[in-house]
Amino acid sequence: MQLHDLAPAPGSTRARKRVGRGHGSGYGKTAGRGHNGQLSRAGGGKGAGFEGGQNPLAMRLPKLPGFRNINRVEYVPVNVDRLEAAYDDGDIVDHESLAAKGIIKKTDNLVKVLGNGELTRALTVRADKVSKSAVEKITAAGGKVEDPC
Repeated sequence: MQLHDLAPAPGSTRARKRVGRGHGSGYGKTAGRGHNGQLSRAGGGKGAGFEGGQNPLAMRLPKLPGFRNINRVEYVPVNVDRLEAAYDDGDIVDHESLAAKGIIKKTDNLVKVLGNGELTRALTVRADKVSKSAVEKITAAGGKVEDPC
């Protein structure tokens, strides 16, 4: 097969309608638009989304989705299994050490320690928040939770 042998399947294409090209074509004079009226004019017709004068859907909906609480406090979650993998026995877990080990990106991020996973090392945890299950696992492993840093 050569490039010049390629052709669309028979009956799958249709010649385009050439309007306004004389009476003999069947689409001369008014070019299939009828006589007068909005749709006969160039640029005539309603815009996309026009709903007959009713307030359009795009204007009825709110501009931005959802609700943004300006007082929201965002914490970076850190599970105890991450602490188990990154720290040794007796280490202190605080913002500086978490950032140094790459667990959080910046030292000024607020941190909440969560209780997912197991902990066998005795660690001293100084985080902004610690969940109840995390406190239980840290104290059970021989560590302690101190006040937020």
